[in-house]
Amino acid sequence: MNRLHTRRSAIAASLAGLALALSACGGSQAPSATSGSDTSLSDVKSKGEIVIATEGTYKPFSFHAEGAGDLTGFDVEISKAVADKLGVKAKFEETQFDGIFAGLDAKRFDTIANQISVNAERKAKYDFSTPYTVSTGVIVTKADNSSITSFESLKGKTTAQSLTSNFYKMAVDAGANVQSVEGWAQGVTLVRQGRVDAIVNDKLTYLDYAKTNPDSGLKIAAETTEKSESAFVFRKGSTELTSAVDKALADLRADGTLAKISEKYFGADVTK
Repeated sequence: MNRLHTRRSAIAASLAGLALALSACGGSQAPSATSGSDTSLSDVKSKGEIVIATEGTYKPFSFHAEGAGDLTGFDVEISKAVADKLGVKAKFEETQFDGIFAGLDAKRFDTIANQISVNAERKAKYDFSTPYTVSTGVIVTKADNSSITSFESLKGKTTAQSLTSNFYKMAVDAGANVQSVEGWAQGVTLVRQGRVDAIVNDKLTYLDYAKTNPDSGLKIAAETTEKSESAFVFRKGSTELTSAVDKALADLRADGTLAKISEKYFGADVTK
């Protein structure tokens, strides 16, 4: 848009006529210096905070200590450390998972930190940081079980699985007989009681359980070679902010912060 005001109406009319001519010929105005530029990082810097969506009910990643205490968790601590590296404050917006991507699209927050798995479908629509969590699928059995050593050896065995999880399909594909359960807590109880042979689940879930139940009498009998990765999610085109978060994560990995936070929650480094 021409914002120049002159006293000469002839010049103004000439400029207007030129614009119309260009438009008629399929031309367009040259973009302004700021048109289409990425302000994702400068926006965060100018307001002094990065707004992060998280559930707040997803232990041990994002939850309230003692049910009503401060928001804490693995993802929360990672986010605070990243924000500190960016030189801004971490502000959390607790959001139900089924609305978390819509909130990002609507610019209610700058990013999501909620163990969001990186996959091709999501990458087509969003930008992702480098992963800060890497996990596998595992078979968990009683410590004295020597008959299950691989996914192939699940054939004919009984596992406890939630029918809506990806691990249900993994167990079925391996030839297991599946007993339906509501989730990990119920399934792992059946394993400990010897009522089923195993449970197939995420390694992070097992590590969290083993950290708080060191005498459970369970073990990881086998794990997948395929890995799942979780990362911060940004609106498409947030290149500057994504790059800055990547650098922050690299620095936090190099100085041992990521490993320290991971050890606190899982007793192992799940960040690489």
